[in-house]
Amino acid sequence: MSADEVLGQLRRFLLALSVLLYCGAITELWLVGHTEDPIQWLAFALAGLGAIAALVVLIFPGRATVRLLRICMAVVVLGSLFGIYEHVTGNIAFEREIHPDMPGGQAVWKGLQGANPLLAPGILAIAALLALSATYRHEITSPK
Repeated sequence: MSADEVLGQLRRFLLALSVLLYCGAITELWLVGHTEDPIQWLAFALAGLGAIAALVVLIFPGRATVRLLRICMAVVVLGSLFGIYEHVTGNIAFEREIHPDMPGGQAVWKGLQGANPLLAPGILAIAALLALSATYRHEITSPK
C-alpha cells in the first residue's frame, strides 16, 4: 500500500470519527434534555453543522468542500468555547445564589467543578480538530 493510500484511509477514518462524535453529541444532548433555553439549541446546531460538513468532505473530498469544512470547524470551535463559558458562568451564578458571601476566587473554583460539566462542550471542539486534522495539507496530496 502506498503512502497516498494510507493517507487517504487516515483522512477517511478521522472524518468518520468526527461524524460519529457529532452524532453522539447530538444524542447525548437530547438524552440529557439540553433543550430548556433557546441558547442550548446552539449546541445541536453546531453539532449538526460539524457532522454535515465532515460528511460532505468524506463523500466529496475536493478543495471547495475542504475549504467549507475548515470554515465550519472554526465556527464549531468558537461555539464550543462559548459553551464552556456558558457552563462555567452558569455554575458560578448557581454558587453565588446558594452562597452569596462566597469570595470571588472560591466561586470561580466552584464554577469549574459545578453541575454543568466544564468539558462537555469541548467534545464539539475535539470533533472539529479531528476533522481539521484530516484536511492537513489536503491541497497538496489530493487530485485537482
